[in-house]
Amino acid sequence: MAKRRHSNRRHRRGSFGFLYKVLSMLVICGAVVAALTLFFRVDTIVVTGEERYTEAEVVSATGVATGDNLFLLNKFAVANSILAELPYIEEIRINRKLPDTLLIDVKECGTPLAVIQDGIAWLVSPGGKIVEQRPAAEAGETSLISGCTLLAPSVGSQLALATEYAGEQQSLLALLSALEDAALLDQVDGIRLGDLSSLVMEYGGRFSVELPYGADYPRKLRALQKVIESLESNQTGTIQMTWDSGEVHFIEN
Repeated sequence: MAKRRHSNRRHRRGSFGFLYKVLSMLVICGAVVAALTLFFRVDTIVVTGEERYTEAEVVSATGVATGDNLFLLNKFAVANSILAELPYIEEIRINRKLPDTLLIDVKECGTPLAVIQDGIAWLVSPGGKIVEQRPAAEAGETSLISGCTLLAPSVGSQLALATEYAGEQQSLLALLSALEDAALLDQVDGIRLGDLSSLVMEYGGRFSVELPYGADYPRKLRALQKVIESLESNQTGTIQMTWDSGEVHFIEN
């Protein structure tokens, strides 16, 4: 009987010890949360990478105010707010710098091209995002994408062509990405879809370049550059790059 009472006392002591540890952990966690909430508040927002927009515009688009808690900020919500308000921004990195600074690094899209539809010019980034809407008469010298129909276009949404252009859409976006990566977008005067056998890129003010759908466009662009380098500076014409054998044919005007 004495042994049983002794065992019960040890059991109670063990239970109180465990409870004490749990309460201690809760107190410590509460103190940490309170410290983070009370002391780490936004005082400075630093923006880098902006060109088209001002720092003030980016800061305003964050929805973050001085005094907001630095640790309780939802970075995804902040990024989505910026993307929704400033469509030319395509990538965002957000970091915290203790004790009171929010760091925002943005990447704006490259030179957009325009799709004109129903009297409206929809400007499309190389990444396929519709970044601006203008009257067609104000498209200016923006390079055009023609021979296709946009499906429910709106600023901030991704480019979507009508169902019958699904294959063309995939190839168009792949070509734009390759052009941006090769820093050749400024040489593009326009891109024509619609011909089921090939897409046509007006290039450098001198050439019509015929490219197959679904091609390895980075490789095609490297080949294109070599062809252009081999020609005289006053030569113009059509460069056919649609042959299965990989041959390139130049037809001079």
